[in-house]
Amino acid sequence: MTDSMISANPLAIDRRRFLAGSAAAGAGFALGFHLPGIDPAEAQKAGSVPEVNAWVVIHPDDTVVVRIARSEMGQGTLTGLAQLVADELDCDWSKVTTEYPTPGENHRRKRVWGDMSTGGSRGLRQSVTYVRQGGATARAMLIAAAAKRWGVPAGECTAADSVVAHKASGKTLRYGELAAEAAKMPVPTGVKVKPQSAWKIIGKPVKRLDTAEKLNGKQIYGTDLAMPGMLSAAIKACPVFGGKLKSFDADKIKAMPGVRHVLKVGDNAVAVVATGWWQAKTALDKLPITWDEGPNAKVSSASIADFLKEGLTAKDVIVAAKKGDVAAAAKAGKTIEATYDTPFLHHVTMEPMNCTAKVTADRCEVWVPTQNGEAALAAAVKASGLPIDKCEVYKLHLGGGFGRRGAFQDYVTQAVLLAKQLPGTPVKLVWSREEDMAHGFYRPITMCKLTGSLDKDGNLAGLHMRLSGMSILHQHFSHRLSGGMDRLFFQGLLGDELGYDIPNLLVDHALRQTHVPVGFWRGVNHNQNAVYKECFLDELAHLAGKDPVDFRRKLLAKAPKHLAVLEAAVKKAEWGKPLPAGVHRGVCVQAGFGSYAAAIAEVSVSARGRLKVHRVVCAIDCGTACNPDQIAAQTEGAIAYGLHATIYGENTIKAGRVVEGNFDTYEMMRIDEMPHVDTVLVPSGGFWGGIGEPLTPLLAPAVLNGIFAATGKRVRTLPLKNVDLKRA
Repeated sequence: MTDSMISANPLAIDRRRFLAGSAAAGAGFALGFHLPGIDPAEAQKAGSVPEVNAWVVIHPDDTVVVRIARSEMGQGTLTGLAQLVADELDCDWSKVTTEYPTPGENHRRKRVWGDMSTGGSRGLRQSVTYVRQGGATARAMLIAAAAKRWGVPAGECTAADSVVAHKASGKTLRYGELAAEAAKMPVPTGVKVKPQSAWKIIGKPVKRLDTAEKLNGKQIYGTDLAMPGMLSAAIKACPVFGGKLKSFDADKIKAMPGVRHVLKVGDNAVAVVATGWWQAKTALDKLPITWDEGPNAKVSSASIADFLKEGLTAKDVIVAAKKGDVAAAAKAGKTIEATYDTPFLHHVTMEPMNCTAKVTADRCEVWVPTQNGEAALAAAVKASGLPIDKCEVYKLHLGGGFGRRGAFQDYVTQAVLLAKQLPGTPVKLVWSREEDMAHGFYRPITMCKLTGSLDKDGNLAGLHMRLSGMSILHQHFSHRLSGGMDRLFFQGLLGDELGYDIPNLLVDHALRQTHVPVGFWRGVNHNQNAVYKECFLDELAHLAGKDPVDFRRKLLAKAPKHLAVLEAAVKKAEWGKPLPAGVHRGVCVQAGFGSYAAAIAEVSVSARGRLKVHRVVCAIDCGTACNPDQIAAQTEGAIAYGLHATIYGENTIKAGRVVEGNFDTYEMMRIDEMPHVDTVLVPSGGFWGGIGEPLTPLLAPAVLNGIFAATGKRVRTLPLKNVDLKRA
């Protein structure tokens, strides 16, 4: 997630703004984006290729370069966006490649590429309209250039596979032959994008564009970056959140191999700069440091838990939804109550935070894997003290993001502050795994007390959900609050996302903030809210003596999209059909990030309490499927991520700091624990929903409900590593 969720509305790019940006771009040339190690002569040569418009550059050999404003972190957005542009462009897909426009260039061109943030599963869904328009406009300009050369009406010309043809005369011209002339054509208005029936690339399972370079080693990640004269830096910040750096003794390590500098970074960190990163880290580990840990050093997981428990019965609450009278409903029939809780969770990206920066008196350049290039640019501007026109950020592919590299660009700030102290020297800052684990923006810790009541016929009559815990927006983005309420906190529990028709409903929140920094973790608040809602619905179904699927079906009678994905999952999983001995099913329905999804998990629990998730069936309606293969891959990735969190994911606090420092204490899921995954697409059309984040929250509730079916034991706390799963 992600930082995208702090935006109340999708970025709107009106026609005037789109055309103005396109025209400005069309008058220019390929940007020749700067990556260290690229031959300057080759970069200059690339820079001589004219743009058709901001999204499309075509080389004389018909190579099509599609500009991708969003970030690629393994989720496939780069290929998906290229599909959208290329289909409208009617180019030869086998000759398509991509490049990132820079945030600085986006600023100079009045944000022609729009929002450069990648999170909230909005990489495609909130780019569709204007990137398709970009491809269609470029196609029209190529056709216009050919028509002008031939002296025929543009309406008599057609384009396909990077060739413009005039059927009457039999003449053809390749895009590579027309690009220079097309770049000079007036930018047309009112160009229509194709109807779905005419799509050739959109909706097809084309191969990803970034796979080959990842396999052959050509792909450059932030930790791979090398530059002439570059130094490497390792850093330590105060391990207690909110603490400060008091002092350090540089003399103790300055003679160690490779060490060049020991520098203070901000008010809470110190870095060692050396000729190599391992030399920097080795010296940093031996550096005597004194911290001012402050009052937060007294905080522990136990004290935080007590704080949240108090919120479950508190009077100072924020009411998000109120329908009917839950108290009256509770008096009319059977009532049950349960309390659930979920822990802090780290993003644990494969590639730790890193950034390379070079700062001079009048220029700041940054090379960084980031989910939000514009936020990285803003961080560089602030840290360098230079005007925005003197700063630039060059995005690199990410070795994982999951929301960590979005709104919070602390590692960019640190790198620029370091480079600023060493003018003209490129400095590559790489966090150690321990530093990365100690200084995340964790998924918020929350608890939920649920009270549900059934009427005399066993139907759900009332539900009260009291949530207690941390709010991302209250901690970091108070200007995004709506009347003092963080609507993001209630993801999956309100309006269309909820789906369930509950006669009497009360959802409220006791805000309980701690000193631990929280942020957007893949799926954001859907993760914990899905556990609370879907597991408690199973409890209510059991109390009513009803099948969990049938119980949901009735509640979803007025929510056709929710019901459709549930039915699709049920059909694929053959719900009700006997499974092998000891294997049981659990179900979950959840909507979010513009999509609707349901999952059924098949699980077993051995006599010794060992859990095995054998299979997960996941049905999703994302409206329109851009690339079915990528959706299946994203589904599998989301399930792996969600399952790890369910079984192992947990960050605990002791003496004000995170306890888990590396993979010896933060256990990861093994490959033999990965279940078979069946992805069922239920594209109802008419909208574009997300993929990467809507599916992660499904895992925990589906598995927990399956565990109950297998053992008769309700698990109300995560992760499962802390729970005895032996049969009740």
